[in-house]
Amino acid sequence: MKIFHDRVDAGRRLAKELAPYRDKADALVLALPRGGVPVGAEVARELGLPLDVLVVRKLGAPGQPELAMGAIASGGAVVMNPEVRAYFADQPDVIEAITKHEKSELARRESAYRGRRPPLDVNAKSVILVDDGAATGATMRAAVSALRTMGAKRVIVALPVCSVEAERLLSIEADEIACVDVPRSFYAVGQWYEYFDQTTDDEVRELLGRQNVKT
Repeated sequence: MKIFHDRVDAGRRLAKELAPYRDKADALVLALPRGGVPVGAEVARELGLPLDVLVVRKLGAPGQPELAMGAIASGGAVVMNPEVRAYFADQPDVIEAITKHEKSELARRESAYRGRRPPLDVNAKSVILVDDGAATGATMRAAVSALRTMGAKRVIVALPVCSVEAERLLSIEADEIACVDVPRSFYAVGQWYEYFDQTTDDEVRELLGRQNVKT
């Protein structure tokens, strides 16, 4: 059963869950690229808030890239999983190389999306963190942790759809979670959309450029 027509529809419906933040001077919307940006753009437009992206890159373990040692995010935030990191403590050079590579990729993506415009300042702000959905919530959890280190006053996770487990975990780490639907049976985010095409870098740039961003 599909819930949303596309990401634009999802963003409009998600914005209704976030009505208390409409036109709030200390609030802003950060979207996780790429798929979260069309959703976040609609949320920002409906609420009259500035929009930016928060790029998150997983730090895969040496030889096991699917195993996350931690993550890095826009603004220089680094979030580590101490237990996994400790397991590979005897490979500091490899870990440093992995981190350097992901920092380079993060910088490339930020430049591709934002150009020369500096990121929005999240310090002492209420940040509405948007993606197009969450199955495990791992990336969103890293983003929440990153915003904590960047001084966000309040972190509101906003998702059109998420799994029961993702909602449970994110509710613990975020100050608030807004979700249009939490299906009991959840396999993948795309199953809840009629149209779930890949969002391109050009689309991200266009949506950011269209928004009246306040720095």
